[in-house]
Amino acid sequence: MEGWSVGNRLNRALLLSLVAAAGLGSVVAAPARGQALLPYVLPLDYERLQEQGLQLAQQAAQLAQFQQYQQALAQAELAAQLAPGEPAVLGLLGSLYLQVGQLESAIAALEQARQLQPTNTAVLFALGTTHFRLSQYSQSVSYLESGLRLEPENPGALFDLGNAYFKLGRYEQAISRYQAAVDIEPEFWPSVNNIGLVLYEQGDIGAAIRYWEDTLVLVPDEPEPRLAIAVAQYAQGQGQSALQMGIEALERDSRYADLDFLEQNLWGSRLLGDAEAFFGVPAVQAILAQL
Repeated sequence: MEGWSVGNRLNRALLLSLVAAAGLGSVVAAPARGQALLPYVLPLDYERLQEQGLQLAQQAAQLAQFQQYQQALAQAELAAQLAPGEPAVLGLLGSLYLQVGQLESAIAALEQARQLQPTNTAVLFALGTTHFRLSQYSQSVSYLESGLRLEPENPGALFDLGNAYFKLGRYEQAISRYQAAVDIEPEFWPSVNNIGLVLYEQGDIGAAIRYWEDTLVLVPDEPEPRLAIAVAQYAQGQGQSALQMGIEALERDSRYADLDFLEQNLWGSRLLGDAEAFFGVPAVQAILAQL
């Protein structure tokens, strides 16, 4: 299933080169009129430009809080032009690229922020998430572990690390990180749910179902654990009750009838195979046709 500190001064040399390239720093000669005055070019106030950039970044962060990511990204891109040496702005820009799915751009901005501020855990965690989205799981583990060495009690980062280990097939380490997240935040239900996903891939069906049942105690209306229980129980021969539970889950959120969506939610090959069989049942197909 993702703060930035402000410190560095504006890179004046870079801004000056941009000004020169744009012709703003050049002097244009007037027609020859004896002692005619040359036009005066106003100097740029670099600190004011930097301040404007940081203000734009704050506005972008506020827009992001309301999930207006495209507008926030446009503000952040302009902020990064006005304050190119600010890790705060670069970190925000990278996180917004991540939100809109521009993953390579996200890595570029986040790496710049990391080089300027190597101990910024938010940047390290965002890099871990971005590499995960790119299916670069080993790199994801590296960044997440680096961040967790600095901020060990971050349940979201522990969850992300568990996901990366899961995708690498390192099941015990995945369960360990999920459990660490729950130890810190007992109601962190995504970790409880995903322990069930790992156990199912290991063949421990009964334990997996118990974790999904524990998840439903925390979030009774969540369709994913409900569907997972239904799929597992149907595969074990519990026909009618499993069908009813699964149909209820699909009626709550029809996206879970898509195997690709389930795979994005870290359903492993064993559970996906059983889900495909479940979706092939005529009673389930009849419901799906109506959704």
